[in-house]
Amino acid sequence: MPDEDFDLASLAAYLHLSPTQVHRLVERGKLPGRRVAGDWRFSTAEVHHWLEERIGLSDEAELHRVEGALQAASAEPEDDLSIAVLLPLEAIEAPLAARTRNSVITSMTEVAARTGWLWDPAKMADAVRSREEMHPTALENGVALLHPRRPMPSILGQAFLALGRTEAGIAFGGSRGVLTDIFFLICSTDDRGHLRTLARLSRLIASPGFLPQLRSADDPPAIRLAIEQAEAALP
Repeated sequence: MPDEDFDLASLAAYLHLSPTQVHRLVERGKLPGRRVAGDWRFSTAEVHHWLEERIGLSDEAELHRVEGALQAASAEPEDDLSIAVLLPLEAIEAPLAARTRNSVITSMTEVAARTGWLWDPAKMADAVRSREEMHPTALENGVALLHPRRPMPSILGQAFLALGRTEAGIAFGGSRGVLTDIFFLICSTDDRGHLRTLARLSRLIASPGFLPQLRSADDPPAIRLAIEQAEAALP
């Protein structure tokens, strides 16, 4: 994914929308953009943040479409993304020994560092805290999708996930006072990979019956098996 700005046509192609649809979104203030010499330009970082927020508000059909669009946007053919493959057993901790938001974030980065692929857990923890202060990632189903504001490839050996489950729910900033007990840490090395992972993970946790299975699994192999089975059942 290039770092330079999109123009109207290239953004429409990237999002698998028509230029008219993109123009309508930006004119209505639904999509971040700016005029440069009379033409619309779109920051790659701002577009990815917009997509991230949109993923969080999407239903299953929309998540499926977004995931497909992100995969199709690549110039190179890609394998299907798998949450189970991204999640090594050593990056699963249940129960996670944490009782506050700060201790969850610290513990999750330490769990992730056990893989050897996160080289600076303290720096990752600081970045995740900054992201949480901007807007909490806790969802109403008791799951939080922790991640920094932007991917941090300089401290990662590869993209992967970590998962922690606390014995009791924690006040983590979710709306309506919902407590959070399942925490995913998304460690991505590029923006599009992050968005694909977020879309796939959002589809997975919204699938019927998945979260009760995840909460009842009693060790890392059982947790990953529950993920593999639920992921295989996704349309």
